[in-house]
Amino acid sequence: MNHPVVRQAAAHLLAYPDDRFWARLPLVREAAQPHFPAFLDRVARMDHGELAAHYVEVFDLKRRCCLYLTYYADGDTRRRGESLARLKARYRAAGWELCDDELPDFLPVVLEFAALDPSGEQVLKEHRAGLELLRAALAEEGSPYESVVSTVCATLPPASAGDLRAAERLAAAGPPAESVGVYR
Repeated sequence: MNHPVVRQAAAHLLAYPDDRFWARLPLVREAAQPHFPAFLDRVARMDHGELAAHYVEVFDLKRRCCLYLTYYADGDTRRRGESLARLKARYRAAGWELCDDELPDFLPVVLEFAALDPSGEQVLKEHRAGLELLRAALAEEGSPYESVVSTVCATLPPASAGDLRAAERLAAAGPPAESVGVYR
């Protein structure tokens, strides 16, 4: 399996299915068909609006299907801001500069980084529990995106028992939360 190709293709497949998504889909299909047949076959049977509605329903409305990797471990806490800053610093150290409208933990951004820079695989490994939770949640939803995340996970070493336990804990408890400025 060619990990950079798989990760770059997955970055495109996990992006919002706008006009750019559909325009580049034939190229992605040509380069990565052997790695994403289930997703590509299912998407071929969907119209543009149907896939866009599914994307919003799954990724924007279901917390367990979040594409922002630090959310799983940090929730909406101050600690997440620190994690985002550290990730942004890692990108800069590798010569990357993000656009202002992109968060550094957005899975397609992380995948693109991992496709183009060897240090990106470590970022994916560090968020393995979140990836496993995302994969399981997408499978529960019957989403075609599950096969994309599963293929990404297959580019990494097998999940450790600790990663799987962490994913189970996250599934049971949800991400951390804090009440800033609220008195009880």
